[in-house]
Amino acid sequence: MNKLFVTLRNAAFAVLLFAGAAAAQTTMVGSEAMYPKKNIVENAVNSKDHTTLVAAVKAAGLVETLQSAGPFTVFAPVNDAFENLPAGTVENLLKAENKSQLTAVLTYHVLAGRYDFDALSKAIMAGNGKAKMKTVQGAELTFMMNGKRNIQVMDTKGNVANISTYDVYQSNGVIQVIDKVLLP
Repeated sequence: MNKLFVTLRNAAFAVLLFAGAAAAQTTMVGSEAMYPKKNIVENAVNSKDHTTLVAAVKAAGLVETLQSAGPFTVFAPVNDAFENLPAGTVENLLKAENKSQLTAVLTYHVLAGRYDFDALSKAIMAGNGKAKMKTVQGAELTFMMNGKRNIQVMDTKGNVANISTYDVYQSNGVIQVIDKVLLP
């Protein structure tokens, strides 16, 4: 009887550990859980903070790409970031005749590979305070530390975004939530 109790207790403990580990990997974005077993698109469509980005990804025809194996690192601007662009910018980019320009802007927010906070900060340290990385679009983004746990991203025009939510792991990469739209 005592052995049965110990076995049941150990099994219950293992279940609690597994459940805790699974929950720890899930990150909340836009009041919704982002699950590491889902891909970038499957998670992003559930984020209330990224409805504009999701609409733009659909309009640019990038859904299949961002559902592929990757891995990708997506710097995902929140809705407020799009709203802070000059009036009419988003509407203009979403027009069918501007699809190539929209695609360029969106792919400028993507790095090939999986770059979490640790990988980005190591690259910044190796670059003596700055790291330049080529985006899928072809132009570079510059990464800098702004304190011990804040990474900033600068585009080619000098606009600077802060990463507000780090390391949202996906089955095919990682999402870093940012507060500004980056422009090539």
